[in-house]
Amino acid sequence: MTTALCLENSGDDASKKKDHDSPCFIRQDNFEFCGYSLKIAMGVNLGVSAYVWDSGIALCRYFEKEKISFTGKKVIELGSGTGIVGILVTLLGGAVTMTDQPDTLKQIEYNVSTNIPTASRHRLKVRPLTWGEDQTNFPTDYDFILGSDIVYSSVTYPSLIRTLHYLANQGTTIYLSSEFRKGNGSLSFHEVLLPEYFNCLVVDRLEDKDITVYKMTRISTSPEIGLRA
Repeated sequence: MTTALCLENSGDDASKKKDHDSPCFIRQDNFEFCGYSLKIAMGVNLGVSAYVWDSGIALCRYFEKEKISFTGKKVIELGSGTGIVGILVTLLGGAVTMTDQPDTLKQIEYNVSTNIPTASRHRLKVRPLTWGEDQTNFPTDYDFILGSDIVYSSVTYPSLIRTLHYLANQGTTIYLSSEFRKGNGSLSFHEVLLPEYFNCLVVDRLEDKDITVYKMTRISTSPEIGLRA
């Protein structure tokens, strides 16, 4: 049986009052990327958002392997989940906006407080974003858009495309790390739907896990999206 522990946000005050809104976690795992040691807690009752998925690890490993620097770059991450990718990118110099559904934000904020030094937190924001609805609340001048294992339900694909298309400008680089699963249309999403709107290049592949990392840019002549709902 898994025991859930309620953890309080860390702070600098010597005495801390118990925060009854502190998130509860199933466990906390350690990861090493780019010389950084990350401690990532995974929450209770958050569904698919409560796990560090292999696609997220693959994207972090890709950044490590390619020695990608995000210094001075403006980045938004979609479906941040536990926050592992956005946290690493912040540590690599990015000014990062991490987004997810409102009930996932406390998990992200806790992991941010655990892993990001206070002096660097001004470069990181955590905000709610519902694909297809809230994207117009965000700017369109991002250097990078990131997503890992966000292509898992065909119901969300039109909204995801709409959000990507809105947020990306001609100079934006998009990295998507996806695990292909049977029955959810993820292969068709990447091979048929995405190429209508984006230039798509496979930059990494983990054959044993059926995970592919894509590097994408917006097609200048792609149709505007009143996209199929």
